[in-house]
Amino acid sequence: MKELHDLELLLTSHTPIIVIESIEELRLIRLIVNLGLKLELPVYQWAATEGMKRVDIEMNAQKLTAEPVEALKHIKSLYKAGIFLMLDFHPYLEDPILVRLIKEIAQDFESVPRTLIFVSHALDTPPELKHITARFDLQLPDLAGIKSLIREEAKRWQTRYQYRRIKADPEAVARLAQNLVGITATDARRLIRRAIEDDGVINHDDLPEVMQAKYQLLNKDGVISFEYDTAELSDVAGLSRLKEWLEHRRKAFEGNAGRLDRPKGIMLLGVQGGGKSLAAKAVAGSFGVPLLRLDFGSLYNKYYGETEKNLRQALRTAEVMSPCVLWMDEIEKGIAHSGNDEGVSQRVLGGMLTWMAENDKKVFIVATSNDIQKLPAELVRKGRLDEIFFVDLPTPKVRVEIFKIHLRRRNLAPGGFDLEYMAACSDGFTGAEIEQAIVSAMYAAHASNQQLDTERVITELERTSPLSVVMAEQIQQLRIWAADRTVPAD
Repeated sequence: MKELHDLELLLTSHTPIIVIESIEELRLIRLIVNLGLKLELPVYQWAATEGMKRVDIEMNAQKLTAEPVEALKHIKSLYKAGIFLMLDFHPYLEDPILVRLIKEIAQDFESVPRTLIFVSHALDTPPELKHITARFDLQLPDLAGIKSLIREEAKRWQTRYQYRRIKADPEAVARLAQNLVGITATDARRLIRRAIEDDGVINHDDLPEVMQAKYQLLNKDGVISFEYDTAELSDVAGLSRLKEWLEHRRKAFEGNAGRLDRPKGIMLLGVQGGGKSLAAKAVAGSFGVPLLRLDFGSLYNKYYGETEKNLRQALRTAEVMSPCVLWMDEIEKGIAHSGNDEGVSQRVLGGMLTWMAENDKKVFIVATSNDIQKLPAELVRKGRLDEIFFVDLPTPKVRVEIFKIHLRRRNLAPGGFDLEYMAACSDGFTGAEIEQAIVSAMYAAHASNQQLDTERVITELERTSPLSVVMAEQIQQLRIWAADRTVPAD
């Protein structure tokens, strides 16, 4: 086991203090006890609830050492080598007396090799101790490790239920294992049990729940959202060039296209309500992967450094959730040049560009923007993303398809409507505006106890001033800018 080997190297390299940030306390204790047995060193454990006790053999805790200062004094008085696990000691590291005691124990390491291992979910090393401290990261299980956990839990279930056989779809098991990479062994084991426990079956029905649970574990800070409802490309009217482009790259994204480079992502520029968001959902649906939505407005925090930290956490979540589509919604709100944010937007941009250059995970970016002119050239140049598509107002043919899609969603037969007439009357309307016209017409029909028909939809269209009229100048400028700089999505 590599982590056992790495930790052994730390212990045998005369490092007096080791810091381990992990929520897998029980797993760590077992690991260190096994290591102590191998190195023939006693292993002690301290917790504020019971004091110091030896854990490599059965011994009672010493209640008199429950106070941190008494525990450290006791360790200092022991003139024999040993490993001392200090659990959840982080609240006490602001006490200068305790820090001094830790330092004195460490400085005496050459005479008496006592190793202090601080284990906590989060721990900041005091400056006075950093030069004599090493950090150890408990490795997350790899794909082989996850598969081993699945086998263990399957055997446990079979034993519990008198050796009934687990019914497992091999493809579903493989996807389950892949989906659980990136989380702790403890969490992975719990999710595997959830998939097996109710029916003794592992199939594709278990996967969505596992992915949602994994996301909830990873994104405790809420800086990125998991979009449960994706779409298929067939749910999007028009955008024929974009659909063809995606289809040509689907296998390369999956890793089944030989020497072809894996696609990085696209930017969708266009009019608000024109279908960029639906297109982002359809990319995830067509690739058959989860969709994560990063809203740049949620990243920003008034405290120095927190915004950049939020970005790093969001990107790490995307890496662990890979393969996935990362939808960067209204990206200009987060990284457009700003002179009054004390450089935050520039640091966010720098972090984003670095990640885009170095990321080797299967994370396909779909960035959407309503005003690309606010974005820095470093982001929109070729190489950062694969292509920039312009989503224009729908053509008459596409508007017919939009009407069909939204009528079918409401269990209405498109054949009962004059689609060509409605498409002609909705010139300049976005897909979102067409949908809202249908919704409003349905309310009007319901209020009068009548069926929805073409005339009621036309009435609602005539009552609406579309965005192409309200913001005609801005949309025309956007079209002019995009004409020679982007690829038409349709």
